[in-house]
Amino acid sequence: MTLVISASSSAYGGRVHQLEVEGIRIAYERVGEGPPLVLLHGFVGDGGGTWRRQIDELSDEFTVVAWDAPGMGRSSDPPESFRMADYADCLAGFVDALGLGRAHVAGLSFGGALALALYDRHPTIPMTLVLAGAYAGWAGSLPPEVVEQRLQQSLRLADLPPDQLVRTMIPTMFSDSAPAGGVEEFATNMSEFHPAGLRAMARSVAETDLRDVLPRIRVPTLLLYGDQDVRASVRVAEDLHAAIPTSTLVVLPGVGHMSSVEASDRFNTEVRTFLRTVQN
Repeated sequence: MTLVISASSSAYGGRVHQLEVEGIRIAYERVGEGPPLVLLHGFVGDGGGTWRRQIDELSDEFTVVAWDAPGMGRSSDPPESFRMADYADCLAGFVDALGLGRAHVAGLSFGGALALALYDRHPTIPMTLVLAGAYAGWAGSLPPEVVEQRLQQSLRLADLPPDQLVRTMIPTMFSDSAPAGGVEEFATNMSEFHPAGLRAMARSVAETDLRDVLPRIRVPTLLLYGDQDVRASVRVAEDLHAAIPTSTLVVLPGVGHMSSVEASDRFNTEVRTFLRTVQN
């Protein structure tokens, strides 16, 4: 798909910028200098809510770019028909518009599936992959009955008040021992969801099966999972590790799904160590 990119981006809200990719306004944060590190959030929350501590702490060594995917955060909603291939092509256009060239690409949950789809459709972009609490799509990593349950729950929650989404989803996002401040901060971020964006992302990840991509990955890949993750379990991690020939699996003890928030220090240390190793 050919992408028409707006000629320039404009700043608003401090470090937040925006540009246009095929008629969709994409909001993003860009901080730091060094090799580009593109951060892809999950299907609830946005770039800032998911990656705040990575934006703040890894920008001393990398050009950290965290987008709000179409239909999330400060980005505009995509068409109802938007699916994983469309997200991947939009992301490729976004990376091209920023002139990032080859980049380290890190995705959490849905963002991990998106990183895999980007590698599938635009393999020259990722220099490395960091897949945190990731799936090969729900259809590629979960039993069909679980996929259907998650899809129907997501579509139902998209039409309900934000507090019901938060009450339903937060217990599946963090371990019981997660710091309350981080949980509350992410809950606030989650409550600002777009109904159309949530529906599009849920349908996209539910329909996606990227298992055929995994054996074809040739870039260094870090798999980063919490052992208390009830959404993308260690079994999901082990399946990806067995299928990706270039992968390294790190399991964070006592950590749930939102590892970038719940265990940001450990998360950042693992990512920094991994990226330094592959760059040297």
